[in-house]
Amino acid sequence: MSDSFEKRLKEGSPTERGAVYDGKGVNFAVFSANAEAVEICLFDQNGEKETDRIRLPEYTDQVFHGWVPDLRPGQLYGYRVHGPYEPNEGHRFNPNKLLLDPYAREHFGEITWNPALFGYQLGHADKDLSFDDRDSAAFMPKCVITDPAAQNLRPLKTRWTDTVVYETHVRGYTLNHPRVPRRLRGTYAGLGNRHVIEHLKSLGVTTIELLPIQSFVADEYLVDKGLTNYWGYNTIGYFSPDTRYAADQDDALSEVRRMVAAYHEAGIEVIMDVVYNHTAEGNELGPTLSFKGLDNASYYRLMPENKRFYINDTGTGNTFNLTKLAPIQFVADSLRYWANEIGVDGFRFDLGTILARELDGFDSESGFLRICRQDPTLTHLKMIAEPWDIGPGGYQVGHFPPGWAEWNDKFRDTVRDFWRGEAKADVLAPRLLGSPDMFNHSGRQAWASVNFITAHDGFTLLDCVSYNEKHNEANGEDNKDGTSDNRSYNYGVEGQTDDAEINAVRWRQCRNMLATLIFSQGTPMILAGDEFGRTQGGNNNAYCQNNDISWVNWSISEEGARLSKFTTRLLALRRRFPILRRSRFLTEAYNPDLDVKELSWISASGGVMQQDEWSQAQCFGLMLDGRAQPSGIMRRGADATLLLILNSWHDVVQFTLPKAEGEEWKLLLDTNRPDDGDTLEQELFAQEKVYTVTGRSVLLFELITQPEAN
Repeated sequence: MSDSFEKRLKEGSPTERGAVYDGKGVNFAVFSANAEAVEICLFDQNGEKETDRIRLPEYTDQVFHGWVPDLRPGQLYGYRVHGPYEPNEGHRFNPNKLLLDPYAREHFGEITWNPALFGYQLGHADKDLSFDDRDSAAFMPKCVITDPAAQNLRPLKTRWTDTVVYETHVRGYTLNHPRVPRRLRGTYAGLGNRHVIEHLKSLGVTTIELLPIQSFVADEYLVDKGLTNYWGYNTIGYFSPDTRYAADQDDALSEVRRMVAAYHEAGIEVIMDVVYNHTAEGNELGPTLSFKGLDNASYYRLMPENKRFYINDTGTGNTFNLTKLAPIQFVADSLRYWANEIGVDGFRFDLGTILARELDGFDSESGFLRICRQDPTLTHLKMIAEPWDIGPGGYQVGHFPPGWAEWNDKFRDTVRDFWRGEAKADVLAPRLLGSPDMFNHSGRQAWASVNFITAHDGFTLLDCVSYNEKHNEANGEDNKDGTSDNRSYNYGVEGQTDDAEINAVRWRQCRNMLATLIFSQGTPMILAGDEFGRTQGGNNNAYCQNNDISWVNWSISEEGARLSKFTTRLLALRRRFPILRRSRFLTEAYNPDLDVKELSWISASGGVMQQDEWSQAQCFGLMLDGRAQPSGIMRRGADATLLLILNSWHDVVQFTLPKAEGEEWKLLLDTNRPDDGDTLEQELFAQEKVYTVTGRSVLLFELITQPEAN
C-alpha cells in the first residue's frame, strides 16, 4: 500500500455494500462469513497494471470494510480474498485470483479465457483439489467506481389488466433496423431510438421485457466453437449493465438510464429478465471470478454429504443459495438498485422456482418471497416468475404467492395443440379464462397468468407453422440440443415454400394464435417480431447465435406487414373492450342477485355446449356477458357483450349465432379476412342466423343492444 493511502485509511462502514464514493474517498464493504482477509487491488486506467493493494482494516458482522481517501469515480479495482482452500469443506479461497465485486455498478473489459482464471490447476490429476498460484488479473474485467445515482425513481405502474408484454433482446432487436443510426444499432441507445419506440407504441405494447442485460460471461466452450452466449443467461455482475450492448462502453450505466427514461416518456414499462438462480462460475471445475472466491460456502448450495460438489437445480453447474440471509440480501439489494437508480418497472425471474426452494423444497412462503412482498420498493414492481427448474418439485406453475405473475407454459402448449388439431374445446377452455384451475386461489387474479405462445426459447410464431422438427445444426451439437416437443406443424412442406395454399394457411394460423393470445383473459406476452412473421429458420434454441438467425429482420414481407397491422387491430380491440381483460376470474355460474351468467360456452348449433360435446368440439364459441360483475362490489358491469368463435377444424362450419339479451351481432374480426377491419364492423347479423365460419379461423362479434341507424 502506498504511504498516502496507509496514513489516511479509515475503518469505514459495513452498512452499504460495494464501493461507495462520498466526494472525498470511497468506502468499500464486502461480505464473507469464512474469509480471513480481503484486499482491494487498484488498477491503472487501462486495467493492465495493478497500482496498489490495500487490506480492508475492519471486519464487522461478517463484512470486511474500510474507507480509502482520494479515490474517484472511474477508478478500476477488484478484490483478492485470503482464506482456506479446502474444497471438501466448501472453501475455495485463492488470493491469486482477482475477484469482481458483486456490488460493482460497472465493469471494464471482458473475460479472456485462460487457465489462470481457475482456482485449481487445469489438467492436474487431483482436478479441483489442486491449487493454482497464477495471477488471473490480466484476464479479468475490472470493477469501476461510479458516481452515486439518482434515488427513488418511480415505476409507471401500468395496471396489470392493461399490460401487454413484448419480449425482446437489446442487441438483436435493432442490429438490422434501417431507421436506427448504424453506430447505435444493437445497443441500449439503439433500443431507445424513437423509431423503435414508435413501432411498439403504435402496436399497442405497454411493457417491454428485455433478455438479460446484467454483465454476463460468454462460456468458454462456446467461444472455442466461434459462438457466444447470445441470450445472456450466464450472469456475473448483478449491478452492472453489460457493456457489450453500449454504444459508449465507458458510460454504459448512463446509456441504460436514458433508454429506460425514453420508454417511460412514451408510457412503456421496462422489465428486466434476471438470473439469480445461478452464476457464471459453474461447478467445481468452473472458474473463480467472484462469489466462488469471496465465500463459496455461503453463496452456493453445496451437497451436504460432500461440500466439494454443487447442487445443480439449474442445469448450469451451480445454484445460488437463497436459503441464507446474505445471498437474499444481495439479490434484494440488486433488485432495488435497478428499480430505484435505473428506473425499471419489474423483473422476470429465470428458473424462478429456485428463488422459493428452501432446504425441504419449494415454499411459497420462502424467505426470499417474503422479503419481496414486504419490501417497500419491490412490492410495487411487476414480479414475474418462470415457475420451473430441473430440481426436485421444480414445476410450480400457479403456486407462487399473491402479487406475483407467472409464465404459463400450459397456455402455450394447449393453444399450439388446439390449432394443429391435437386438442379440443375441453382442454382449451380454461386457458381462455386465465387458467383458473391453476391461478384462482388466495385472492389471485386472472392477470397472474402470463399467457404466451412463443418466447425467446423455442420456435418463433412463423416457425411454429413452418416446421415439424427443430433445425439447430448451427449450434454445433448435432441437432441434439433444444426440445423436440414443439407442438408445431408445417402443413405439408418443411420450411419455406412457394406453395401459395400452404402459405395462406400458415399466415392464417399465425393470426389465429395471436387472436387466441390477445383475446384470452390474463396477461399476453408477444415475442419480438412475431407480429410480422420473424423466422429463425427452424432453430428453437438460438441461445448461442449472435447473427442473422437471432437478429430481427426488418425487411418485412407484404404478408408480414399485413400481420403487423392485424396484430395492432387485435390489441386495439383488447383495449376497447374491458371484458377481454378482466382482473376477476369470470365464471359460467348464474348470479341470481344480478340475473347474469357471466359467460356461456356455445356450440355450433347456437346452444349451450353439452357435456358430450366438450371432448370432440374443434369449433365452439365463448360468449362473455358485459354485465358481469367487474369487482367485488355486487354490481352489474356496463361492458359490451362479446362472442368469440374458434374453429380449428380444417373445413367450414355452419355456426348458429346464439340468442342473447340484445338485438344483433356485429362482426368485429375474422382471421380469414384480415384486411377488412373497417368494413367488418358494418356487417350486422341477426341472432340465430347461421354464419359460415371458415376452416381454421377466429371470429369476434359484439352484441348490439339497440339497432344501429342506417
